Amino acid sequence: MSTLLQVDPTTVANGINNVWVLVVTFLIFFMQPGFALLESGQVRAKNVGNVLMKNMTDWILGTLVYFVVGAAVVGIVGGLTSGGDIAGAFGHIADSNAWIGWLFGAVFAMTAATIVSGAVAERMNFDAYVLFTVLMVAIIYPVVVGFTWGGGLLSSSGFLGGALGAGYLDFAGATVVHMCGGVAGLVAAKMVGARKGRYDSNGNSQPIPGHSMLLAVLGTFILAFGWYGFNVGTQATILAVADDGTLTFMGSALGRVALVTTLGMSAGGAMAMLTSARYQGKPDPLWTANGILAGLVAVTGAVPHVTWWGGALLGGLGGFLVLPAFRFTVDRLKIDDVCGVFAVHGVAGAVGTALIPVFAVGGFALNQFVLQVVGVAVIALWTIVASAVVLAALDAAVGLRVSEEEETEGLDEGEHGVSVYPEFVPSERRDTGVAADGGELRTDGGSDVDADTGSPAPAAETGVTTDE
Repeated sequence: MSTLLQVDPTTVANGINNVWVLVVTFLIFFMQPGFALLESGQVRAKNVGNVLMKNMTDWILGTLVYFVVGAAVVGIVGGLTSGGDIAGAFGHIADSNAWIGWLFGAVFAMTAATIVSGAVAERMNFDAYVLFTVLMVAIIYPVVVGFTWGGGLLSSSGFLGGALGAGYLDFAGATVVHMCGGVAGLVAAKMVGARKGRYDSNGNSQPIPGHSMLLAVLGTFILAFGWYGFNVGTQATILAVADDGTLTFMGSALGRVALVTTLGMSAGGAMAMLTSARYQGKPDPLWTANGILAGLVAVTGAVPHVTWWGGALLGGLGGFLVLPAFRFTVDRLKIDDVCGVFAVHGVAGAVGTALIPVFAVGGFALNQFVLQVVGVAVIALWTIVASAVVLAALDAAVGLRVSEEEETEGLDEGEHGVSVYPEFVPSERRDTGVAADGGELRTDGGSDVDADTGSPAPAAETGVTTDE
C-alpha cells in the first residue's frame, strides 16, 4: 500500500523560488562578457587588453568587497535614513540562508561598477581604476541601494518617501544600478580628461573609431540576453502560497515583466536606428545597438509598474535620446565618454524611471511622480559628489591618467605588457614592428621577392627570417 508524500507548500515554493533566483543570478553574471565585448569593440586594438583586465577586476575584487563591506553599508544607510535598526548590517556574513540573496545583489553591484569602465577607456591609470572600483562597490553604490531597496531615505518607510506618502519605484535598477554607473562614469571621464586627439585646437570633437563593430554588437546581444535575468529575474517569486495552502504560479507578473522588457528593447533599437539615419544620413549599427541598450535601461525600473504600451514608449524614448545625449556630452560638455555610458545608462535610466507614474497601470499619482523626480535627483547628486571626492583623492594619491607616451603606445603594453592583437598592433618593444611570435610579420612565407625577376631572393643576401 502506497502513502502519499506530504509536502509543505511553503517549503516547495521557497525552494523553487530560490533556485529561480540562482539561475537568473548566473544569467546576470553572463552580462560581464557582454560588457567586455561591447567596450572592447569601441576602443582601439591597442587598448583591448586593458578593457578585459578592468572587466575581470570589476568582478574578482568587486565581489570580495561587496561581501565584506558593501552589503553591510546598504543596511547601515537604510537604517540611518529611515530610523530603522542597523544592528544586523553584517549579519549576512555568517548567515548561510542569506547568501543567495547576497549573490543576487552582488551581480547588480558589479554591473554598476563595470559601466564606469566604458567612459574612461583608453587613458585611465589602471591602479586608479581598481581603487575607484573598490570604493564604488564599497560605498558609492551601496549608499544608493540603502536609500532605495534597503528601506532607507526614498522608500515608503524612509524619511523622504514617508513625507511624500509614497515609495520610490525602481524595480530592477534603472537608476539604482544604471544611472548610478552612468553618472559615475561621466564624472570620471570629466576628471580623467579627454583622449589625445579627441578634440582639435578649436575644441571640435574628432572621431576615434573603435576597432571592431562586430565585437560591440555581439556584446550588445549578450547583454540583452542577460537583461532578461536582470528584469524578469527581479520578479523573484514565481510560486506563491495562498492562505489556504495552495500554490499559485505568478505567470501574470512574470509575463508583464518579460513583455515590457522585450518591447522596450525593440522600441529603443528602432528609434535609435531612425534617429541615426536622420542625423547621419544612414542607419548606424553601433547607434542601433546603443539604442537597444538604452531602451532596456529605460524600462528596467518600470517593467512591473507600467502598461505594455507605456513600456514601449519609454523604451523608444530612451533609444531616441541616446544619440543627441551623446552628442551633447561630447560636443557641449566636452566630456570624452568613449562608450556613451552617460547617454545609454544615465539619461535613459533617469528619464525612464521619472516617467513611471505617467504610464502606471494604476493611473497617475502626483505624489509618486514628485518622489520619482526627487529620487532621480538625489541619486544623481550623491553619485556626482561621492565620485568627484573619491576621484580627486585618487588623483592626488596615484594619479588618474597614464602618461602621454603610454597612451600613444597603448594601455595593453603600457599597463599590462601584453598585446591582444600582436599581428596588427605595432610595439616599440619589437624591433620589426608587428608579429605574432615576436618576429617580423610576413605574408609571403618568409622570403623576399626580387622586384625584377619575381623570384625569391637568397636568404643569405637579404637576412630574411622565416619566423620558424
